[in-house]
Amino acid sequence: MLSRYLPILDWGRRYDGETLSSDLMAAVIVTIMLIPQSLAYALLAGLPPVVGLYASILPLVAYAVFGTSRTLAVGPVAVVSLMTASAAGAVAAQGSPEYLTAAITLAALSGVMLAVLGFLRLGFLANLLSHPVISGFITASGLLIATSQFKHILGIKGGGDNWPEMLGNLATGLGDTNPHTLVIGLAATAFLFWVRKGLKPMLVRFGMKPRGADIAAKAGPVVAVAVTILAVITLGLADKGVKLVGAVPQGLPPFALPSLDPDLVAQLWVPALLISVIGFVESVSVAQTLAAKRRQRIAPDQELIGLGAANIASAFSGGYPVTGGFARSVVNFDAGAQTPAAGAYTAVGIALASLFLTPLLFNLPVATLAATIIVAVLSLVDLKTPKQLWTYSKGDLAAHAATIGVTLIWGVETGVIAGVLVGLLLYLWKASRPHAAIVGRVPETQHFRNVERHKVLTVPHVLSIRIDENLSYLNARWLEEYVLERVAERPQLRHVILMCSAVNAIDASALESLEAINHRLGDGGIRLHLSEVKGPVMDRLERSHLLTDLTGRVFLSQDKAFSELATDDGSEPPLQTADWARGMI
Repeated sequence: MLSRYLPILDWGRRYDGETLSSDLMAAVIVTIMLIPQSLAYALLAGLPPVVGLYASILPLVAYAVFGTSRTLAVGPVAVVSLMTASAAGAVAAQGSPEYLTAAITLAALSGVMLAVLGFLRLGFLANLLSHPVISGFITASGLLIATSQFKHILGIKGGGDNWPEMLGNLATGLGDTNPHTLVIGLAATAFLFWVRKGLKPMLVRFGMKPRGADIAAKAGPVVAVAVTILAVITLGLADKGVKLVGAVPQGLPPFALPSLDPDLVAQLWVPALLISVIGFVESVSVAQTLAAKRRQRIAPDQELIGLGAANIASAFSGGYPVTGGFARSVVNFDAGAQTPAAGAYTAVGIALASLFLTPLLFNLPVATLAATIIVAVLSLVDLKTPKQLWTYSKGDLAAHAATIGVTLIWGVETGVIAGVLVGLLLYLWKASRPHAAIVGRVPETQHFRNVERHKVLTVPHVLSIRIDENLSYLNARWLEEYVLERVAERPQLRHVILMCSAVNAIDASALESLEAINHRLGDGGIRLHLSEVKGPVMDRLERSHLLTDLTGRVFLSQDKAFSELATDDGSEPPLQTADWARGMI
């Protein structure tokens, strides 16, 4: 029981020297990648850059203790940073102590929510966010994030809460562009794009081993940081209007306390819930994908607890909400991480950077961090999904497009809510109009298929209807109308068979509709039969009056029903009891 909630007790028993060396190597690579990312994502969240480092130390240790993924790398990520900026910006001005307090409180609220959901085993609630909604939200967020950073590339004020405002402010401020900042920003962006795609193949061509070339490519952002710092110092760019990071506090994360102000909590709990759900979905998707590659498993409910612990740790160390990041997790995986201990070693590396390297960041151009963010988030923009959804499912495309449009125009929180609502409405609409088909027997077989798709055998006095959905209050009236309309089209009809092989549940409203169908057909001299009713469904039907009042019979198979009724001469069928019907099932 204890190891279930503390996975470290499981993998820790088998920890050996070989695993240690693999984890240490992965930690070094991820640390190199995470330092500039942490600074950049804190900037995106509207926080001092050092807060990104704070959010990359204790959260990693907490996840190593409570998380189940062997390779998930926890820390600040772009989408959660954007959501943090949106939520904290709604209650305080950026740069104020209240803003930092709001970010810390968001981390604490998110952590508590995630942990509670984990203990209650409610991880399935994340399924409310369908893939089209998640894909649309991440694509829109990528566009928002990239657009928000262009002001730093140009060296202008810019800003805005949504895409139209951002674009308008960028257009207005173009005349104030700082040419020195623009050169640095464009050069850093171009370099990072090239490093991501072209550096590794080039190094391999020159004879470097693939793994070494991959490590060198991952160090690209560090090179960009170092070169631009040297450029600022050498060329005196600080005196030419290039905005710098400035003084970064040196030392380990301070102890911090989230606010317990009821008014602040009331304003932040909804954003915190959205951050929790989005962060969990992103994290568990990455963790499951990487675990499958090594034939490992993760426990989603325990992942909630692990991420909850990480966020609580972030709050008490002056950080902001964190989750598992896709890019750094893949790097951690490729670098050979074997256990969550690699994350703990990464935390040590970040802590050492906070202790000894922060003074070197004073002359770091903000444009370099902006370039780091732009290159990272543009990979989130998915242009293939809309085309695929257009071909596959127009309904899912509507949810996808609605999420993108609302997120871009009204903001991230509204976008998530709109996507969920559109997805639920589409689901309810589909459930209220389930697929049903008139079926006939495939010649020389016992199989029954849709008459509109196959050449099948039917008889004029028997109508076989296959229902391909559970029967509930959503589609009960639809079922009545569908059956009665099909009956009205067939004047020779004497038997209707409802083929229930795909029906796993019948609620009270649907039961009432079946009783109404039975009576109305009986009044017209038509008998209603059921076939292939599943055991659990039959158990519930036996507790109703439907089987007693049924004008027809319950058949074990559709083939049996069709064979007997197709040769029916119109005489009365034998009486049937519920016990007999149960024996058939």
